[in-house]
Amino acid sequence: MAMLKITDLEVSYGMIQAIRGINFEVEQGEVIALIGANGAGKTTILHTVTGLLKCKAGKIEFEGKDITKLPGHKIVSLGMAHVPEGRRVFADLSVLENLKLGAYTRTDKQEIEDTLKVIYKRFPRLEERKSQMAGTLSGGEQQMLAMGRALMSHPKIILMDEPSMGLSPIFVSEIFDIIKEISASGTTVLVVEQNAKKALSIADRAYVLETGNIVLEGAAKDLLENDSVKKAYLGE
Repeated sequence: MAMLKITDLEVSYGMIQAIRGINFEVEQGEVIALIGANGAGKTTILHTVTGLLKCKAGKIEFEGKDITKLPGHKIVSLGMAHVPEGRRVFADLSVLENLKLGAYTRTDKQEIEDTLKVIYKRFPRLEERKSQMAGTLSGGEQQMLAMGRALMSHPKIILMDEPSMGLSPIFVSEIFDIIKEISASGTTVLVVEQNAKKALSIADRAYVLETGNIVLEGAAKDLLENDSVKKAYLGE
């Protein structure tokens, strides 16, 4: 049984059909990349899976449970976390307050403190800046904070939307190293990313999206060698 299974998903914005009956699945422990041009529907898929958007048709199953009509906060408590595009940290709250908000579905104070220690170990910069306002962090640090905040809910799967967007090359490499670490520690990852080369280099499998349709899927290493992928997304 796949951890996350999407069947015949259709999503519309008014008259515009953004997602056209797509099917894909994510197995436990995998890193899956969704790649495609701007406007292909990648973010729409993540928003629909995490309950921020309602679908017109189709089914979303998480660990065998139908979550298609569940509200977002209930989906989080099942073990799914979302790192949104543009980071969306709470600028007027401190780093620590942002992190603690990520744990709002959890009740055991000691477990929350233990998770916080793990987050600080993975992101030492966040510990150094824990009392700083999140809005004063650099873009890369805000991305780390958004990832740390999502991990505070102790998710089984983490969905990341454009984690490398607007970051300097050095931060991009660092963020992708962290994604590999998150995966190695047992969390399943679904990543939407414009930097197709980076995404395919860390993913197990990938799906290529064009105008709301999945046009290619397969092992990430095969897609890296695929001529049409190279031409369209890898600048070769």
